[in-house]
Amino acid sequence: MIGLDTNVVIRYIAQDDRQQSAKATQLMENLSSEIPGFLPLVALVEIVWVLAGRYAASKADIIKIIETLLRTKELYLEQSETVWRALRAFASSNADFADCLIERSCDNAKCTYAATFDAKAAKTAGMRLID
Repeated sequence: MIGLDTNVVIRYIAQDDRQQSAKATQLMENLSSEIPGFLPLVALVEIVWVLAGRYAASKADIIKIIETLLRTKELYLEQSETVWRALRAFASSNADFADCLIERSCDNAKCTYAATFDAKAAKTAGMRLID
């Protein structure tokens, strides 16, 4: 298995740097079911953050990219079932993807609730506001 950093996946998706994108493409397209890529949760959150912030990707585009990553058999996403659940919550709400992932990860860990000081996360992602 080959671990993938945020910048490798971003270069592959964005194809915006001739040299790095070519190297990222070569790596990504040579992954296989025998030697898959591993995408950690923190890298996935960074990917969403970079796509939304730096590339002004729409929510629909971000959802499509995450779905593609999840469905790619040559990739193993850390806690993929939790990511699927977070993606469904993200798609059906006004919550940030990171907040959905935090809440779904807490639920997966059998937490009573996910505490937050973020009023938006409490309202949109199902966390409990601490006041």
